[in-house]
Amino acid sequence: MSRPLVRGLLYGALLLAFVLHNDRWLWNDARMVAGLPVGLVYHVVFCLAVAGLMWALVRFAWPQNLDSGPSHGDEANR
Repeated sequence: MSRPLVRGLLYGALLLAFVLHNDRWLWNDARMVAGLPVGLVYHVVFCLAVAGLMWALVRFAWPQNLDSGPSHGDEANR
């Protein structure tokens, strides 16, 4: 896959995560999953998925020009 396509897919996944961050469909659901309320399980899985998405965004969509700045050691020599 080309880098712009991957970047676009990641940004789309970020928008989807924004839409899915509130689980309004589980507010009144009293089911238990592994001893936890289903809404809490949803948020645990959601947090893990978003952490993976953030890793992918940094790995594949990070702007190249941000890495070319001065290193931290150069600031002390001014």
